[in-house]
Amino acid sequence: MWKTNPYNYSRRPTSEVLIGTLKMGGSNPIRLQSMANTNTNDIENSITQCQRIVEAGADLVRLTTQGMKEVDSLRIIRDNVHNKGFNIPFVADVHFNAYVANYAAQHLEKVRINPGNYVSSIKTTSPNKYTDEEYEEEFKKIESRFVEFLKICKIHNTAVRIGVNHGSLSERMLLKWGNTARGMVESCLEFLKICKAQDFSNLVISMKASNTVQMIQAVRLLVERMEKEDYHFPIHLGVTEAGDGEDGRIKSAVGIGGLLAEGIGDTIRVSLSEEPEAEIPVATLLRDYITARSKNKKTIQLKSENPVTIKPFTRRSTFQVKNFGGENLPQVIAKPCNHPTLKADYLLKNNSIINSKGKKHPIYLFDNLPKQNNQEILFLRTHYDELNSELIALLKKNSNIVLLIDANAENPVGEHRAFIHTLMAEKVKNPVVVVGKYNENDLEALQIKASADLGIIFVDGLADAIMIENEGTISNEDILSTSFGILQGARARISKTEFISCPGCGRTHFNLQKVIARVKAKTSHLTGLKIGIMGCIVNGPGEMADADYGYVGGGRGTVMLYKKQECIKKGVPEEKAVDELIELIKKYGDWKEPSF
Repeated sequence: MWKTNPYNYSRRPTSEVLIGTLKMGGSNPIRLQSMANTNTNDIENSITQCQRIVEAGADLVRLTTQGMKEVDSLRIIRDNVHNKGFNIPFVADVHFNAYVANYAAQHLEKVRINPGNYVSSIKTTSPNKYTDEEYEEEFKKIESRFVEFLKICKIHNTAVRIGVNHGSLSERMLLKWGNTARGMVESCLEFLKICKAQDFSNLVISMKASNTVQMIQAVRLLVERMEKEDYHFPIHLGVTEAGDGEDGRIKSAVGIGGLLAEGIGDTIRVSLSEEPEAEIPVATLLRDYITARSKNKKTIQLKSENPVTIKPFTRRSTFQVKNFGGENLPQVIAKPCNHPTLKADYLLKNNSIINSKGKKHPIYLFDNLPKQNNQEILFLRTHYDELNSELIALLKKNSNIVLLIDANAENPVGEHRAFIHTLMAEKVKNPVVVVGKYNENDLEALQIKASADLGIIFVDGLADAIMIENEGTISNEDILSTSFGILQGARARISKTEFISCPGCGRTHFNLQKVIARVKAKTSHLTGLKIGIMGCIVNGPGEMADADYGYVGGGRGTVMLYKKQECIKKGVPEEKAVDELIELIKKYGDWKEPSF
């Protein structure tokens, strides 16, 4: 039975799935995909966009299919793209309608269904509650409809993705498990058991959320449960509603990159609120950066014989040394710069760390630490290869030492984890600064690599501060923004407004990118507020489950405005919707005037 190794890269063994002529899982490369955001019935524009996606390097493309007409349109799009020499599989994305899924399965290479939408409700004896018998009765109805679908897929050699989204679980699952990672996994396992009983294995699984912690937790739990059940289906990774620009890239790399580094994932989709072809270079860089670790010959391991209890998503217990550790938020150390809205907690200059009052603290190495330790705080820079009994003994005697941990480029996640887990095993509670060292001239590359390396460390609560060093031409302002972005993407520290925005698809009836830009321009100063901007009602309210406010597409030209999960206004004309959103924020006391 496979078990993830937290320190050394090893890809999880999975069964091979055939999607048209494309092989996924097994020993095949991690496949890249995107989803068109055109109206599926706009055949010419969809063909053009799909061609751009494929030319960017995608292995497969997905389009929304709300009804039978969209399935027929998708067939035409697929055939035209194939006739142009791009022989890749096409995926029908189906919500709510089982009959559409059955029809699509007869004509497309793959169908994506959402268990949360694949329901067959029954009348319960009590609202908001299911008896055990009613819970099972509804499952039997779901099973009947799903088995019919699987039989069609078998006849036509159609692959299936069971795509579970946080926020779109069925009422039956929500009432039993809550809107949790456990609920997502239980919803999926129910369908997997049906597939197993029907001897259907041409299957891919996804667990998606806009919250990276929720997404990582759900995927890890699913893999653990699947291993126990002897299921080896390939995993599709993605962070939904990641947003655009810097935020979208960082958030995606934190979630997807963190799991890829653990060997989990057979296909990835980076969901950006941009043109879909822009997703593929990000996915390519992320995949290639992580999988290069398979060539690393160095074995990384815990440097302690003591047992250690690892509790993911729980902050490591440390001493408080000034602003580091204890109950303090993770700190940011960065070189001096003039960022318009962000300010580092500590400055890095001339091999010293300077606090907010201008006091300099030298960065020491193990060999030149002062003999007399009478300072409030000492910064010691070290790395995994130096971690030994002598260093551990020093730390146990000096609770005022803050560690700056470097890592080799071959496997920074493994080295950082092994170092910090060793400290935990040895009951060493000194605060830790994880250092990311890069040589990049391209900002996107830095954002993706640093987020994949450092984000998962903060998701799991292992570090107390972040410090990114880059020898390339990227500005100190951009490095500072990336540092804060990683902490926000890992849900460790909120320093700016968070925008939860979907990438758009054929169900979106407005220009999503323009709306996002307008909402950001008006609300980006509302630090700590979470605003969802969703193209349609299908996943909108569910996927922005964490949002404080929501802007969700209704019918053509109209918008629905939400306060958390409650729809406050319907039918708002699109041209007035941003102003109405601001009025809603003001009404509930969360507005403040911008200072710029």
